[in-house]
Amino acid sequence: MKRVRHLLWAAVTVLVLATVYGLTPGPGDRGRDDGAGRKSDGTGLSSPAKKEIAQQIVASAENGTLDWRSAYGYIEDIGDGQGYTAGIIGFCTGTHDLLTLVEKYTEEHPGNRLARYLPALRAVDGTDSHEGLGAGFTAAWKAEARVPAFRRAQDAERDRVYFDPAVRRAEEDGLGALGQFVYYDAIVFHGPGTRPGSFGGIRAAALRRAKSPAEGGPEAAYLGAFLDVRRAAMRKRGPEVDTSRVDTAQRVFLREGNLELNPPLVWRVYGERYEIG
Repeated sequence: MKRVRHLLWAAVTVLVLATVYGLTPGPGDRGRDDGAGRKSDGTGLSSPAKKEIAQQIVASAENGTLDWRSAYGYIEDIGDGQGYTAGIIGFCTGTHDLLTLVEKYTEEHPGNRLARYLPALRAVDGTDSHEGLGAGFTAAWKAEARVPAFRRAQDAERDRVYFDPAVRRAEEDGLGALGQFVYYDAIVFHGPGTRPGSFGGIRAAALRRAKSPAEGGPEAAYLGAFLDVRRAAMRKRGPEVDTSRVDTAQRVFLREGNLELNPPLVWRVYGERYEIG
């Protein structure tokens, strides 16, 4: 998240809360009925083909490309108050997720190039400071991003904090692949948690407006309510925030009735046209 240079997004404190961890699948949970007649059998966004589509659509908004794998070595301060933004999902030095990633990676690979920066990363966590980081840190990130193990670590942390919790919650709400993606993109942009303006806060507000399919409500109507709430949350950050990732991407798929996010897909983000055949 937080990667388009011409946007100044307000601070999002991405804290990995216990409520988020509670969304991840537990033993024996896969393949169960979600209460809305849809099985959690891996045929939704978690299927390899749909997961690839999800990463491509997110990358169109985050990086202006469908080639999401090109972003492992990305790192810069885009001036949004989050310090350095880096990697495939926009891990930030100011929002704890980048620190967690490097800590976990260093546990398994103690001699990596980023390990020496852990004291500085802990010191700047929650701020926009570069103290103790700077050019040495950005060079180390780019170099380590060429290591397959660090790429796998980025993938794993993306899934643990963002993708898996979003898909799990969407399955519990009775949503298909489109709804699962809607949740995923929201948690990427707004961060996990339950406070107003976070993914959990947006979901709670949407459920006050419309019943989820798991509660017996129409899926399209619920997703429309969720996108309404999410767009309003984005606009609260400031008039400069571009909402096209909702308006001319997810809304398009919803209007087309493409609740399983099946290609071909055509959408626009920040005025640029993208297509998956």
